[in-house]
Amino acid sequence: MYAILDIETTGGKYNEEGITEIAIYKFDGHKVVDQFISLVNPEREIQPFVVNLTGINRNMLRTAPKFYEVAKRIVEMTEDCIIVAHNSQFDYRILKTEFTRLGFPFKRKTLCTVELSKKLIPGQDSYSLGKLARSLGIPVSDRHRANGDAMATVKLFKMLLSRDLEKLIVKDAIQVEAKKEMAANLKNIIKELPHITGVYYIYNAEGTIIYIGKSNNIKNRISQHFTSSSTKSKKLQRDAAAVTYEHTGSELVALLKESEEIKRNKPIFNRALRRNIFTHALYSFKDANGYINLMIDKADGRKKPITTFTNRQSAKSFLFNAVEEFQLCQKLTGLYPTKNSCFNYDIKQCLGACIQEESPEDYNKRVLQLITKNSYNNQNMVIIDRAREVDERSAILIENGLFKGIGYFNLNYQITNMDVLQSVITPMENNRDAQHIIKSYLRKNKKLKIIKLNN
Repeated sequence: MYAILDIETTGGKYNEEGITEIAIYKFDGHKVVDQFISLVNPEREIQPFVVNLTGINRNMLRTAPKFYEVAKRIVEMTEDCIIVAHNSQFDYRILKTEFTRLGFPFKRKTLCTVELSKKLIPGQDSYSLGKLARSLGIPVSDRHRANGDAMATVKLFKMLLSRDLEKLIVKDAIQVEAKKEMAANLKNIIKELPHITGVYYIYNAEGTIIYIGKSNNIKNRISQHFTSSSTKSKKLQRDAAAVTYEHTGSELVALLKESEEIKRNKPIFNRALRRNIFTHALYSFKDANGYINLMIDKADGRKKPITTFTNRQSAKSFLFNAVEEFQLCQKLTGLYPTKNSCFNYDIKQCLGACIQEESPEDYNKRVLQLITKNSYNNQNMVIIDRAREVDERSAILIENGLFKGIGYFNLNYQITNMDVLQSVITPMENNRDAQHIIKSYLRKNKKLKIIKLNN
């Protein structure tokens, strides 16, 4: 659990400042579960430059509660939480100073979104909250007021969590809460999980990820893990201390995140997964007569496939449908081995490429249409899919035919060029698995929105 906060102060000498406004959002990693927002009478003068910056003046604070009157609520809101703030060193110091004046020892673990942003979103011109939010498309209202800045920090932190592929932020939180979680049994863990699409992470008591998975229904999938009698499930039941999840909304984003994060985190119970989920591929070559032939073969990392399949049968099924859709020759697609005409020619459904009645130029045009439809070599494009909220979409970026990463954007935020896209995309590795996942998903989900970008 996180207490994401922002504090406005009077300004003045170091450790002599007082709080004029505080906003705290209790955040469970997915949504805000509680909030506290209040002006505070600092019982001291506000520096003129602070009045100009925040708009908070002495008259506004005359009837506001003093710090000792809100201290109990602040303790309750931050208990068993990690304090998150943009420049947390400042906010935490101010809070500790105020509590010290009351003779109360205030100690919490902290996370700084400035430092996290520098690590997870490198290359920004500025890491001030306002400029960073503008660059990332995060809406900010009431800038330099505690509530506006705290809510912007919530949105930024949510983005940072999704970019943290090695799960360093969450591992930290699991270690803080480990003792509390250990007291909970597996049934209670399941009870807290939602019926959503995303990636889930199972941890042991030390806060180490022991298994990563993806599901269209996380609650049901974890329930299966914790009730199954298989060898792997029994080991997970024995070692599981906590489960976290990341809501993606998109199955494609979940598949890509699962693949990338298993490689980065190397969970002990993921090592037994099949090394090659996509065993077969579709390749093309030109024969001596100039016709483009298609061929199903075992997937080979040294060759560039048109698309890939989980088994030979699904590849053949795809090719039979392609022959019908693009009026291709069964012989030149390897589906009807013969030295003469193919079966479809005999029933007037093939135009005769198999016996060179149709010219290579005419036939190859249709083959290239098939290849273009099922491959994105050298293309710049964005695959748009559903996301976590109604007013949000996910984006999968392909640049020069290479998978670059995933991100989310608000529907009010236009993604029209590479520069804008780069700011919301979490970079990921372009490897065989990612290429397989994307091509397979595109083949099965033909209604996905794809935006072609200018080179």
